Amino acid sequence: MPDGQPVLDHHDLILRPDPSRTVVRPFALEYPGRFKVEGHSRTQAIVDRILTLDEMDLQSELDLLTHSLDERHRDVDGMLMRRYGEIAKQLPEPIDASDAQQRLIGAYFSEEFSFEAAALFNPSAVLSPDQSNAPEGGVRFVISLRGIGEGHVSSVTFRTGTWVPDGEIEVDAPSLAAVPPIVEGNDDDDTLAIVRLHCGGSREISETVLFPVLPSQRQGIEDLRLVRFTEDDGVVTYHGTYTAFSGAEARPELLTGSDFRNFEMRALSGDAAGAKGMALFPRRIDGQYVMLGRQDSESIWLHRSDDLLVWNGGDRLVSPKYPWEFVQMGNCGSPIEIDEGWLVFTHGVGTVRNYCMGACLLDKADPSKLLARTPEPILAPSPNERDGYVPNVVYSCGALLHGRDVMIPYGVADNFAAFATTTVERLLAAME
Repeated sequence: MPDGQPVLDHHDLILRPDPSRTVVRPFALEYPGRFKVEGHSRTQAIVDRILTLDEMDLQSELDLLTHSLDERHRDVDGMLMRRYGEIAKQLPEPIDASDAQQRLIGAYFSEEFSFEAAALFNPSAVLSPDQSNAPEGGVRFVISLRGIGEGHVSSVTFRTGTWVPDGEIEVDAPSLAAVPPIVEGNDDDDTLAIVRLHCGGSREISETVLFPVLPSQRQGIEDLRLVRFTEDDGVVTYHGTYTAFSGAEARPELLTGSDFRNFEMRALSGDAAGAKGMALFPRRIDGQYVMLGRQDSESIWLHRSDDLLVWNGGDRLVSPKYPWEFVQMGNCGSPIEIDEGWLVFTHGVGTVRNYCMGACLLDKADPSKLLARTPEPILAPSPNERDGYVPNVVYSCGALLHGRDVMIPYGVADNFAAFATTTVERLLAAME
């Protein structure tokens, strides 16, 4: 910047992965191909073994189970009975099982998953739907984070907090409990139009964990970019674009909800819906939805559509220009509307795959027009923030604007999350 002032102010707040936080998710088994027996699945074989237990052994197993799960999970019996119901549908014939046997069957086909054991990073911030307890001069916010657990599987977890510009950022301590959503519409069928996730069992937002529920997501739900979307009639909906990774292929999908208690998951389609990093503008422009993407894996693209779920065509918007972004550019979350236009945080990849962050400004009426961009990174890996699972990476999935102040949560080295703040004026002064 002209006066030598740094573009960002860094905060001491760090969010690190906590392996003690676990969620109970489905556990499924099947025989390898040549060992499969027509009409008698491995599921059936396990159920048959459970039904051989006498009352004493059955109760002993249930006592051990209760001691193990009740310490950090809520409504364990209800959770196990729901899982039993899912398993019963897979069996060729109804079985005669007592309540105790049903709970134990549900337990054998469930597993505790430490969803953030390895990493907690790439956050995205939005205004909380409930501002009733916001601090004076500040706001309450919700952030989504990408947690990585066993098998490098990515899930979505949430935190809440408060921010007062020129003051502190505080993130509420997460609940000890983590609650799996009740899933409707998932029959291992990726062609389903909608998968509904009911998170009413969560007493607070930090208890909600969204883990893979479809084959398209088997290896993870990655890098949720939340946006508080306002329709022309004033109705507010929270949308989040994310990458569903099957282990072989990646595709963009959309998470939608209004209160962080119930969500819908839907796939995006069209010839532009094959890339990572898509990010939705927070309102329609000229009656159309508008999206940023990285369709060529190199530049930021702009897309318009009359249908929120169908994206075709598009045009290059911002391409690599400076050394720190010679390899690749992409967005770091949804555009932010300011008086001067659309503020977009970007990432650039340079030498030895260093990921840095910058910013650019798009015309408000016509976002296909690039007005200015930062020639230098506003955030780069520092000596204290470069080591982790993937070194030399700083990356965000969405910043938060309050007045003319900006809060930027960001991931470090695909490991943990940190926070920085700045102002619109400082960002614009760093552009040319």
